[in-house]
Amino acid sequence: MQQIQAPKGTKDVTPAESRKWHYIEKTMRDLCAVYGARELRTPIIEHTELFLRGVGDTTDIVQKEMYTFLDKGGRSITLKPEGTAGMVRAFIENRLFNEPMPQKLYYLNSPTFRYEKPQAGRYREHHQFGIETVGSYAPETDAEVILLALTLFEKLGVRDLSLHINSIGCPECRRDYNAALKEYLSGYLGEMCETCRGRFEKNPMRIIDCKEPRCREIVKNAPRTIDYLCDDCRKHFEGVKACLDAAGAEYVLDPDIVRGLDYYTGTVFEVISNRIGAQGAVCAGGRYNGLIEELGGQQLPAVGFGLGMERLIAVMETNGVVFPDDPELVVYFAANGEEPRRKAFALVQQLRKAGVSAEFDHMDRSFKAQFKYANKLGAKYTVAIGDEELEVGSVKVKCMADGSETEVRLDRLQEYFRE
Repeated sequence: MQQIQAPKGTKDVTPAESRKWHYIEKTMRDLCAVYGARELRTPIIEHTELFLRGVGDTTDIVQKEMYTFLDKGGRSITLKPEGTAGMVRAFIENRLFNEPMPQKLYYLNSPTFRYEKPQAGRYREHHQFGIETVGSYAPETDAEVILLALTLFEKLGVRDLSLHINSIGCPECRRDYNAALKEYLSGYLGEMCETCRGRFEKNPMRIIDCKEPRCREIVKNAPRTIDYLCDDCRKHFEGVKACLDAAGAEYVLDPDIVRGLDYYTGTVFEVISNRIGAQGAVCAGGRYNGLIEELGGQQLPAVGFGLGMERLIAVMETNGVVFPDDPELVVYFAANGEEPRRKAFALVQQLRKAGVSAEFDHMDRSFKAQFKYANKLGAKYTVAIGDEELEVGSVKVKCMADGSETEVRLDRLQEYFRE
């Protein structure tokens, strides 16, 4: 019978890998607490309309990458392809706009699905961490979100990164930009890929983000959003840069960043690693001042970012980050005989209830093999229990590091190990 394997583009997280995730997740939660952000969890499925309206029907995600199906009631359902639209839907539905602003929200280890070619650091199912701050127009808010991302990478030991920022303006100044861009691109329409020809009328700015070699060559000399900002957008972007300067954050002005989702307005940014090849962005985000209103809520500004956990781990590994080991096993009980095994089992349960990690043999190993197994587990101490130990009511606790032994009464073992 053929072995069943995980679907293409998905990945199991084994116990040896889980400890890396635990370390990263704890670091993220601790950092979010420092910044005053609270966790919001959303379903992995949403109504497809959410992404058509929120992400945009001209994006690659909607056109090519979504996992969409009809449920038994005939409703169109989509596996979540990104985190922000679902967060905004939950923000509106749960009336979080009634709480004091700004609302700082985060999601963690959120399963995300995109049908695309699997490659290094990119999977069809991956998991995201993201921050969304709602309610403030202030440039300090953009800068704070960016600095949170940079601080996270610093705490996780990720180096050799560069911050790239740009502004794509508001809908008003973008109209002038789109007109200039279409005028430039009209002379190359026949040379562009089919996808970009379709974008020309609906969303020409997305052509700047095309990965096709010919399209990339065409847009090299195209107009850039930064040159068409209105006074308010320009002032806001200058404020963001001033805040980053004040915090000592280095950045690159990158007019090619337009982001792949339609909801972005104003500030956009990417944190890029120079160690993972072509797919170098390890974090990306920006401001989306119209999305909440677009999805039926109030007119509220927002800014945020998302990053993939799998890609983050890959970057950490290329940086040589040493992950913490699993929590060590404090004591292993080796038992010889039926009654000693029962006693060892009971003692292990008592110690665990007291918060002490303890283990004993589940495989009916020989007495000698049990000690070998304890050594493989990395137990700090071993305790041997046989009929003689039960009779005298005490055992010898052996320190595996130096071989020293301490005699301890059975009724004081819990106290001994807690100390």
